[in-house]
Amino acid sequence: MNKSDIVELYFITYIENVSSVLKRGILSHNKSRNINFRDISESGVQERRARKKILGINKSLHDYANLYFDAHNPMLSVRRSENNEICVLRIDSSVLNIEGVIVTDKNAARECWFKPVDEGITLLDKNEVYAEFWLHSDYLEQERLKGIKCAEVLVPDYVHPDYIIGAYVANNTALNKLCNLPNLNAIIKSELFF
Repeated sequence: MNKSDIVELYFITYIENVSSVLKRGILSHNKSRNINFRDISESGVQERRARKKILGINKSLHDYANLYFDAHNPMLSVRRSENNEICVLRIDSSVLNIEGVIVTDKNAARECWFKPVDEGITLLDKNEVYAEFWLHSDYLEQERLKGIKCAEVLVPDYVHPDYIIGAYVANNTALNKLCNLPNLNAIIKSELFF
């Protein structure tokens, strides 16, 4: 994959968190500890993430705000019953130019590599990262593809609100919940959701 293939990046969250995110930015897990918000992540995954250190940098995975290359991924699929409550924030791809940003080849809670942007992006297979689905008749291959669909961009500490360029929602119910937020270009993109 090339950097030019990345139009935007994504952050999945509950709509009720968006007002805070627009003020504070997308915070790393460690930076968000004292903030009241509705956590969309799975506790078991967060336990694995809490134990992970990024080799050579001596930072915890929880010291990074995490974004996805493709929001049409297993994380969003797991939350399909909550489509009325969630949104996908669109993040300007220029966030990749922030010093210290790391790219992973899979969900960072799994076995994966952590690379600087310029090295990591070229190692990603665009067709696998942006594949419509990750299903496969072979279980191990399906698990590999599932991890790749959740490849991440890790931004040290937080993503500044200026990088947020809009939001996608699944339906009118979700859109109506975002209508009261000024300066957020929210649109329905039902095909992104499950």
